[in-house]
Amino acid sequence: MTAVEQAYREHWARLLALLTAEVRDLDLAEEALQDAFAAAVSAWPPVPGNPPAWLLTTARRRALDRLRRGALAARKLPLLIVDDPEPPSVIPDERLRLIFTCCHPALSMDARVALTLRCVGGLTTREIARMFLVPEATMAARITRAKKKIAQAGIPYRVPAGPELAERRDGVLATVYLIFTEGYAATGGDRLIRADLAAEAVALGRMLRELLPADPEVDGLLALMLCHHARRDARLGPSGELIRLPDQDRSRWHREEIHEALSLLAAVSERADPRGAGSGQTESGGASGGDPFPGPYLLQAAIAAEHAAAVRAEDTDWPAIARLYGELEQITGSAVVRLNRAVAVAEASGPGDGLKLLDGLDRMLGRHHLLHATRAEFLRRLGREREALDAYERALEVVGTDPERAFLLSRRADLSIR
Repeated sequence: MTAVEQAYREHWARLLALLTAEVRDLDLAEEALQDAFAAAVSAWPPVPGNPPAWLLTTARRRALDRLRRGALAARKLPLLIVDDPEPPSVIPDERLRLIFTCCHPALSMDARVALTLRCVGGLTTREIARMFLVPEATMAARITRAKKKIAQAGIPYRVPAGPELAERRDGVLATVYLIFTEGYAATGGDRLIRADLAAEAVALGRMLRELLPADPEVDGLLALMLCHHARRDARLGPSGELIRLPDQDRSRWHREEIHEALSLLAAVSERADPRGAGSGQTESGGASGGDPFPGPYLLQAAIAAEHAAAVRAEDTDWPAIARLYGELEQITGSAVVRLNRAVAVAEASGPGDGLKLLDGLDRMLGRHHLLHATRAEFLRRLGREREALDAYERALEVVGTDPERAFLLSRRADLSIR
């Protein structure tokens, strides 16, 4: 990676956020900052010890040039400061405003994801298009439409306050988690895992934690992503085949990421109940002690931590996981949570109990292959092989990725042979 590329990764979001705050035009700010980085290619390092300040000043000048050419300088010129002989060494952090703008509820989720990756994550349009398996022109059009929507709808460039902050924060967290889940378990294509996309979501989670410190749900989201992402190298075999969680080589899990996640959850537990310090998450155990986790991301993180903390698959505390899923279902009412709870209950008390929890889910999850695959596994364990084969067939009709399809085919073939 060149020095300019490194600077792009490190400073793009902060500089774009600051420039957007000054010119109040996301499109103009992005074009001007791109110009500044292009200029830096032939003049690097522009200011030894303080490249970001040089980039910001250059981008301001480029923005001013564009405003003059567009006859808009009279209105926006006061926002620009371009004549500092020595640019400031401390650049204000406007990234939180940028994140809330990119994740505004007036935008579609597709637009929020694309804009967040482009403007906050600093990814190129080509990189985002490749991650989501669409042509670059399609992704460029999606991003352009989103920026036009921001301008036309007058979406404010600000951090919401009061009750609106919590509501809008949930939308931001949902956007970041959607990016992660698409990287962790892709919805289509020949790859199940897109580790680069998942890593970008983790980076966004770290940024959110920096900007919203001591927010338990932000901490929970980051811990959740870290627990799942830590297993990336063990989830697929040498030929790209899917490896189930109980069969994974746990020595290949990234323990430093798991430790970070468990430390985050322990800190949340300590803040909630300082008297119970040290009774929360540890490397040797999952969720224990203290008050119940209040929010959905913290609950999901506690579940993931139970898996991550188990040295062997047989050490997994399935009753605790089933209990946590029960709490999560009460909060969310989610059919997917019910499906996951059924898996935990089946492990804790038998496949018959798990199968009962699947009743009524077909209406909501009939096109979700995991519902049918889960039912097939329960029926298989109960010795109801003909029904299990039928369930595998239904799963194969709706599965999206090649590795998951191959796994289902192997499970069905094994049962057919038996």
